[in-house]
Amino acid sequence: MASSSSSYTNSPCAACKFLRRKCMPDCIFAPYFPPEEPQKFANVHKIFGASNVSKLLNEVLPHQREDAVNSLAYEAEARMKDPVYGCVGAISVLQRQVIRLQKELDATNADLIRYAASSCNNLEIPIASQSGRTRTNSNMGHGGGSLGQNPGLYFSSPWNRSDSYGEDRNERGGG
Repeated sequence: MASSSSSYTNSPCAACKFLRRKCMPDCIFAPYFPPEEPQKFANVHKIFGASNVSKLLNEVLPHQREDAVNSLAYEAEARMKDPVYGCVGAISVLQRQVIRLQKELDATNADLIRYAASSCNNLEIPIASQSGRTRTNSNMGHGGGSLGQNPGLYFSSPWNRSDSYGEDRNERGGG
């Protein structure tokens, strides 16, 4: 009796349950359509057909079957929502969103560059001259900065310039 009760505890996969057939131990659908996800198979069956899915799974290598089923399920769900475009419609919406966000990011970076340039232009930094007298440099933002030299930075910064306090200081007589 124990063997007969154990066979009843194994419920059929979602595909066999949907198709109202006995789920065999070698069922091609069982690993990919568990009984807890009946809607997954229902969508795939409605869009692609059980026979076509079975043929596809038999042609695909075993290690690629799970990815194939996930792709079919995603496309089937997308086709249920948008019968004309399917997942291509969703991809198109996401691409437009990426383009919009890229333009917004570019505008924000441009604002940041303008802000950094205007704040650098207003700085007055004392620079020692060769005669020993100090003078002020109020246009640090001019003459290029790190923008073209370091592609990882989006704005010119006085801290990244070697001519502010770095290597070139000795040439000006600053010590």
